[in-house]
Amino acid sequence: MKKLIAGIALFGTFALASAQTITFDKTTFDYGTVKPSSDGTRFFTVTNTGDKPLVLSNVKASCGCTTPEFKTDPIMPGKSAQIKVGYNTAINGPFNKMIEVFSNDPANSRTVIYIKGNVDSNAPEVAAAPATPVDAKAAKKAAKAAKKVAAAK
Repeated sequence: MKKLIAGIALFGTFALASAQTITFDKTTFDYGTVKPSSDGTRFFTVTNTGDKPLVLSNVKASCGCTTPEFKTDPIMPGKSAQIKVGYNTAINGPFNKMIEVFSNDPANSRTVIYIKGNVDSNAPEVAAAPATPVDAKAAKKAAKAAKKVAAAK
């Protein structure tokens, strides 16, 4: 009986080790202090550090002032995708919003990411930075993590 239980536990561990795994470049995006009606769009990078395709099935914001956009195309092992999150910066005051990400990752089928910041008319002017949906440093880090996972097998 002990061998049977140990065999089942070992198989379960192997099954989880060889699956799709969701990884984020960051789990909280801090807008800092921004002016009203400024660009409220930010991007989270999602990487599949497992060895099977990862599928995002749903991304839900905690309120209507936050609008997430995502693709349901499978994210192949070692590859990344973007979740675009928009916040309505016409609403003055501090904010801290939760976004739920649902996927086929067996260990983390529901993951929570956050955006936070403060909309203030006295915020200093900020020079607009080019909007790049892919953070090169984060993408390299995720690729390196994927290689480590593959090498460990």
